Amino acid sequence: MITAENLSKKFGRKEVLQDINFYIQKGEIVGVVGPNGAGKSTLLKIIATLMRGTSGSIQVDGLDTKKETKKIREKIGYVPQEIAVYHELTARENLRFFAKLAKNSSEEIWMRRCEEWKLSEHLDKKVKHLSGGNQRKLNILIALLHNPEILILDEPTVGIDISAKQEIVNDLRQLGSEGKTILYSSHDAQELETLCTSFLILKEGELLFYGSKQKVRQFGSVAQSKNFAETLGEIVG
Repeated sequence: MITAENLSKKFGRKEVLQDINFYIQKGEIVGVVGPNGAGKSTLLKIIATLMRGTSGSIQVDGLDTKKETKKIREKIGYVPQEIAVYHELTARENLRFFAKLAKNSSEEIWMRRCEEWKLSEHLDKKVKHLSGGNQRKLNILIALLHNPEILILDEPTVGIDISAKQEIVNDLRQLGSEGKTILYSSHDAQELETLCTSFLILKEGELLFYGSKQKVRQFGSVAQSKNFAETLGEIVG
């Protein structure tokens, strides 16, 4: 579904990604993990066609991100860390506005999503009056308006309480059960363990590991007795 071949990215003389190679299968939920400055956001933006690599390539469903950007964007929903909605509009007004920009958007479908995500009772509130968790839910639902096959989320639960995080993770697990491919960046090991089926671990722009959750524990010299959070912490240093 998503293939990286010798992907590198430079900003001036600084190499942010170095010769990255991986293949993500359709339906995987991939945790994109690493310390600050590892290159996670850069990688996600390149896959989402918001940025180009300096060398190498990314293909999405056989399409090259540099040559077939429009077709790829129809397949991808991208959720930035920043809440990218209009705060003076209501949640409903935001959904209707972005739905007009989206291809193949269905009000019936997004209304059903709002009910499933416990957002329907808040639709006529201005975004600035919503809780942080509901703002984050709205941010994700807008990325789903065109029913993309792939959802890319860059730290989508930053700054919200544990209960709201758990709700969002459960909602995303449901999307995964529907067959969507999900790339999920987070520093929260509990979220990652609950949600993700495999992991892509970066450090200083290099790919340290890509594989299943079960194989994470077997990577390097990590002790089998450690819990998952400690395991990830030891790997990324």
